[in-house]
Amino acid sequence: MKQFLYLLIFCLSFDMSFSQETMSKRSHYLFPEFTRGIVLMKAGSKNETLLNYNSLTEEMVYEDKGEKYAMGIKLVGLIDTVFISDRKFIALNNTFVELLCHSTYDLYAEHKCRLKVPGKPDGYREASQTSAVEKSSYYYQGRNREKGNVYGVESPDAYYEMELPYGYETEPYTCYWLKENGELSEFINMRQIMKHYDDKVGLFKEYVKQHDVKYEYQESIVQLIQYLETN
Repeated sequence: MKQFLYLLIFCLSFDMSFSQETMSKRSHYLFPEFTRGIVLMKAGSKNETLLNYNSLTEEMVYEDKGEKYAMGIKLVGLIDTVFISDRKFIALNNTFVELLCHSTYDLYAEHKCRLKVPGKPDGYREASQTSAVEKSSYYYQGRNREKGNVYGVESPDAYYEMELPYGYETEPYTCYWLKENGELSEFINMRQIMKHYDDKVGLFKEYVKQHDVKYEYQESIVQLIQYLETN
């Protein structure tokens, strides 16, 4: 009887882990579910709503009466900060980036994902805010709907049924932005970070080797840049 119970628990655990892994591969959201957050407007007002970030179309998405809407460009321009689960997002280049560090410099993470098309195991296609809708709209169900006045803005937002078709998978990745003295620098790999700190190449190589820094691990990139900025 005990052996049967152990076997049952193992099977259930395996099934749950498999389902979670499958969902994570298919999800194009930054967070596993829509979470109550706060939208702080530049005018000072605060709006509390369910929020998530679509890494495929690079849009902040909110839920209203059970339906999901991507924030339009006019609305993005009036937003100061979006708070989700103790994380901060600000507008940059008409999309939202996560603020990772605020000191004598600002470090941002731009969350993106590639889409793996069924039948093309080696073919990943990147979707930007514009190309995702214009060229890759068949990856998800979407249409425009007039929302009227949202957070004091008269503009239509994009309405989505945010589900990828079966068989599609996503691969998340991150672009980093460093703002110093009013100038922005973008990093998409370790080589570009090292090139930015060309006067500290020795420190860079020593730190990366000692701490086994991987570009895929956000915390290690944050710590690397903090080290280079303070040494």
